[in-house]
Amino acid sequence: MIWLTDKIVFPDYKFTTKEGVLALGGDLSEERLIHAYKNGIFPWFSEGDPIVWYCPFKRMVLFADEIKVSKSMQKIINKNEFVITENKAFKEVIYNCKNIDRSDGFGTWITDDMQQAYINLHEKGIAKSIEVWLNDELVGGLYGLEVGSIFCGESMFSKVSNASKLAFIHLVKSKKYKLIDCQVYNDHLASLGAREIDRNTFLSILKSPTNI
Repeated sequence: MIWLTDKIVFPDYKFTTKEGVLALGGDLSEERLIHAYKNGIFPWFSEGDPIVWYCPFKRMVLFADEIKVSKSMQKIINKNEFVITENKAFKEVIYNCKNIDRSDGFGTWITDDMQQAYINLHEKGIAKSIEVWLNDELVGGLYGLEVGSIFCGESMFSKVSNASKLAFIHLVKSKKYKLIDCQVYNDHLASLGAREIDRNTFLSILKSPTNI
């Protein structure tokens, strides 16, 4: 396994393990995180562990024109009971993503350092959030990074049924992004039209001159 140094550089993709791990260590500086995401790499680790950098062989993505909105979800949207905003409560969104109880166990990977790192990126206009409100209460949302015309999703949460789906659909329907990077497979996103593509295809899209 390759350990990173102070230099803002990652090893060649050929060193990726079968689990999708490319490197360990380094830091969560603004410069390193931006460099990572521009090269299809993202951090995912638990509190107390070294930083683990991933670039999996299969990438879960959603092409904007492939979004699936079920009839039941469309009915919820048409009721206009929820208010959806953008970048109005980033700190609250990431706090909820970090602390909400999850049956899938994916809530604990947002460490204190990671939380602060993405808040710093938000203050630079790089990290973005979508918020879903019901009766003036934040009940759902998501956050991620903007890399050209690609939105690199990091996490989402729901306090009421369908709130995170509403945030995701709003993100896609905003037409600001050609592609949503969902990183790894899950059934929730597959139901909305996301699918796996191979890493080389994803990287070619990410590094395409049109993705600016």
